[in-house]
Amino acid sequence: MKQVTLAAAADQGAEFERFRRPTRRDVFLQTMGAIVPWAELCAVIEPHYPKAGKGRPPIGLERMLRMYFVQHWFNLADEACEEALLDSTALRRFVGIDLGRERVPDGTTLLKFRRLLEDDKHKLGAALFAKVGEVLQGKGLKVGIGTIVDATIISAPSSTKNDKGERDPEMHQTKKGQQYFFGMKLHIGVDSQTGLAHSAVVTAANVHDKHAIPQLLHGAEQEVYGDSAYASQQELIASKAPLAQDRTNQRVGPAGIAADIERIANRIKSKVRSRVEHVFAVV
Repeated sequence: MKQVTLAAAADQGAEFERFRRPTRRDVFLQTMGAIVPWAELCAVIEPHYPKAGKGRPPIGLERMLRMYFVQHWFNLADEACEEALLDSTALRRFVGIDLGRERVPDGTTLLKFRRLLEDDKHKLGAALFAKVGEVLQGKGLKVGIGTIVDATIISAPSSTKNDKGERDPEMHQTKKGQQYFFGMKLHIGVDSQTGLAHSAVVTAANVHDKHAIPQLLHGAEQEVYGDSAYASQQELIASKAPLAQDRTNQRVGPAGIAADIERIANRIKSKVRSRVEHVFAVV
């Protein structure tokens, strides 16, 4: 067992700070450290991760994965994530860095790790998503007979200050309400009972929500929920889930008895459909 350095002792508290109390960040990181299946996720990445050999030995895989999660949870750029770890004892404790023995991985190292996970060649993003679903189902959170579908826009910089002087070709501009957005769109399928996200598709922002329906359903649904963007898509739903009943919110016409009844039905459906918003709250 390695002797604890003074830097690590200070980061771990070691009863020096008598009046300090856990912050919400401390509680969040402690919870994530306990519930994220680190070993299973690392096993997915490990075959593609650099191995020790000539040159500088690679940084531990789980440490880089934890740093990558910190970057996304707190919306940090590569160098900003490095500086946050230098500044925050809570983040260093979560990632497992002892400044008395080692440096914080720099922004370039994090960039290379992020590109490894996002590389289309290995498709590690999809593999990690599938592994999380597998672990959750192994814990008893099984996918049921109902799916809620929804989509959200992920904005990105529209800058053309790059070598080609162009916007990212995989992204696009779209209008929502009276506001324009540039970026991509995340489509998800969520179990209507547990709120477990079991499918996800990423497209350009200008792709209509309905086009991702077949990829978001697992096929055994008996009910499909969604907002009015998915209204009147019975044929598209039936193409993947032939037994599913269309529970999507319908567009309401002018005032009248029929419109009032439709509004009441939409409110009842929305009590179930609202579970999908919990996932987007995290995103």
